[in-house]
Amino acid sequence: TWKWVVGPMFLYLCERLVRFWRSQQKVVITKVVIHPFKTIELQMMKKGFKMEVGQYIFVKCPAVSKLEWHPFTLTSAPEEDYFSIHVRIVGDWTEGLFNACGCDKQEFQEAWKLPKIAVDGPFGTASEDVFSYETVMLVGAGIGVTPFASVLKSVWYKYCHDATNLKLKKIYFYWLCRDTHAFEWFADLLQSLEAQMQERNNADFLSYNIYLTGWDETQATHFAVHHEEEKDVITGLKQKTLYGRPNWENEFKTIAGNHPG
Repeated sequence: TWKWVVGPMFLYLCERLVRFWRSQQKVVITKVVIHPFKTIELQMMKKGFKMEVGQYIFVKCPAVSKLEWHPFTLTSAPEEDYFSIHVRIVGDWTEGLFNACGCDKQEFQEAWKLPKIAVDGPFGTASEDVFSYETVMLVGAGIGVTPFASVLKSVWYKYCHDATNLKLKKIYFYWLCRDTHAFEWFADLLQSLEAQMQERNNADFLSYNIYLTGWDETQATHFAVHHEEEKDVITGLKQKTLYGRPNWENEFKTIAGNHPG
């Protein structure tokens, strides 16, 4: 038995040593942004850090817990000079990180007061294959939209610098949210993409559908009153927010009809 066990155990030990070494490398938090709906964005820098779209990292904050590592999807693009994650405050550890970063205080926080962070990664996901296809369909729900923030940013950087060599010709983006506040995480990103694509007369490159799955009576009345306005009342985008859930059978049929084969 030991002959079968020694090889995998040796490889596992090497992997643990590499991860320990990577987690000891210095990470600098350059910016902390508080977003609506109890979400914070951490922008960080680390020497020699290289990423692809949609990858994730493990994060440890010794000020909160000396042993806990938590996975977070990277929301920055590889072309940017920092890497970032969006953290939704939903439990003890995320609450501790929120307080350690001074987000519970009103006054401006000095950079040296920010906690030390250890980062292990990045690790790969299927999202990296997005540039291997001509037509791509992205579906995200709630804070699960984070990989697509990275994808959309990177696609736009590539499109602006060398659109002719970009294999990707069409993106269908679906985002489902239960609460209107959640749209404020990435509405500004979508607004800038929308404006820049219209400037370049290529509004068809990104087709996006945003669905609101939860609302109350007063919100419904407000949406109905402002429905005829040029920009959407929730997101500020020209594309209007849809209500309820998408009929996936119809969506798949339509996209399949538009792109045979």
